[in-house]
Amino acid sequence: MRRFVTAVLVSLFISMGAVAQAPHRVAIRAGRLIDGKNEKPIENALILIEGDKIVSVTAGGSAPSGVEVIDLSKATVLPGFIDTHTHVMLNGDITAEEYDVQLLKESIPYRAILGARNAHIALSHGFTTMRDLETEGAMYADVDVKTAIANGEVPGPRMQVATRAMTPTGMYPLLGYSWELKVPTGVQYVDGVEGARKAVREQAMYGADWIKYYSDRRYHFEGDVLRSMVNFTDEEAKAIVDEAHRIGKKVAAHAIGSDGIAAALHAGVDTIEHGDGLTDALIDEMVKKGVYWVPTITVGAYVAPGRGGNWTKMVDLEKIAFQKALKKGVKIALGTDAGGFDWKTINQAKEFEYYVQYGMTPMQAIRSGTSVPAELLGWSDKVGTVEAGKWADIAAVGGDPLKDITELQKVVFVMKGGAVYKNDKK
Repeated sequence: MRRFVTAVLVSLFISMGAVAQAPHRVAIRAGRLIDGKNEKPIENALILIEGDKIVSVTAGGSAPSGVEVIDLSKATVLPGFIDTHTHVMLNGDITAEEYDVQLLKESIPYRAILGARNAHIALSHGFTTMRDLETEGAMYADVDVKTAIANGEVPGPRMQVATRAMTPTGMYPLLGYSWELKVPTGVQYVDGVEGARKAVREQAMYGADWIKYYSDRRYHFEGDVLRSMVNFTDEEAKAIVDEAHRIGKKVAAHAIGSDGIAAALHAGVDTIEHGDGLTDALIDEMVKKGVYWVPTITVGAYVAPGRGGNWTKMVDLEKIAFQKALKKGVKIALGTDAGGFDWKTINQAKEFEYYVQYGMTPMQAIRSGTSVPAELLGWSDKVGTVEAGKWADIAAVGGDPLKDITELQKVVFVMKGGAVYKNDKK
C-alpha cells in the first residue's frame, strides 16, 4: 500500500511540474579567453555552463560526457559587453528636425517597437547588458522594453533604465512652438526642491532603476576651458540626488561643460555623462569621490560635423581630458549614447576603438566595457567577467582584439544567460 501511495504521489508531482528537469549543460571550448579579470588570456579554455550560470572555467581539459559542446576553438571569447549610456527609444538626433519628427510624428507604441528592435541590434553586436538613460519623450516605455526582454518575449540585453530625464521648465526640446500648442518634451520638467523630490519618487514608482538629470547646457569656451550654463539650483540638484539615494537609486548627470560637471559633483551624483570639459581639478575630485565617467566619445565624433560651432573643438578637448583622467585613475565606463546616432548606422563597439586611440591598452578598453561597468551598475556579482557563479553572458570574435581592437566590432557569437542568440562560427 505504501509503495502504491508513493508511486501515486510521484506521478502527481510530475504532472504538476513539481519534479524539475535537470538544467541544460553546455561547454564552450575557447581558443583564447579574455575573462575580464586576468591580465593575460587563457589559452584553450573550457567554460562549463549549467542553465544560465557559469559553473567552471579551466585551461584545457575535456568536456564532461553528455554535455553539448560549442566549438569556439578558433575564436577569442570575452564577457558580454556592457554599454552604460544608450537611448533605445531614440534613432538619431543630429538635427532638431529629426528629433521633432520622432516626438511629433511617431507614437510611443511605435517608438517602443523600434526600441525593442534596437535592443536586439545591440545584443547581436555582443552587448548583453545596457543602462538606458532616458526615453526622450517616450515616457516610461523603456520599462516596458526591459520587462519584455526579461520575460523572454523579445531578444535583447539585460537592462537598467532611467525612464524620463529631468530639467527645469523650458530648458530642453521640444522648444520654439507657439504657446498656444501643447507639444511633447524630451524630458520631465522639474522645478523647486519639493518638485525634485516628487519627480524622483514618481519615476521610481513607474520603474526607474536610475535617475538622470541635465546639469548643464549652452557650451562655450573661455580660453581653453569649456564653460556651460548650469540648469538646476544647487538646492534642486541636491534634492534630486539626496532623494534618489534615500530610496536606493543612483544618479547620472548629463554634464558637458566644466560648470555643469562641478555642479553635478557638488550635488553628489554617481556618474558623469559626456564630461568633455573635465579640468584637472574636476578629475581629481572625481577620483577622490569615486565617481564614474562615461565619455560617450562615439556620439560626439558623430554629431560634431553636423552641429558645427564649438562641437569639433569639444571633441578634441575630450581627448585631452580622457588622457588625463586615465593617467589619474578615474573609473571610466564604456557608454556610447547609441540612439544619438542611428542604431543601424554605427556599431556600439566603435567606442572601444576610440578608447585605444585615446591611450588605453586594448585590455583596459575591454575592461571599460565589461568589468568596470558591471561595478557601476552594482552587478559585479552577476556580469562583467567570465567566471564561476556569473551569468553565462558571453561574446566571441574571430580575431585577437588585443592586437586589433576593431575585432570587437565583428562579433560572431553571442550568449546571454546560457542561451545562444548568435553563432556565425558554426
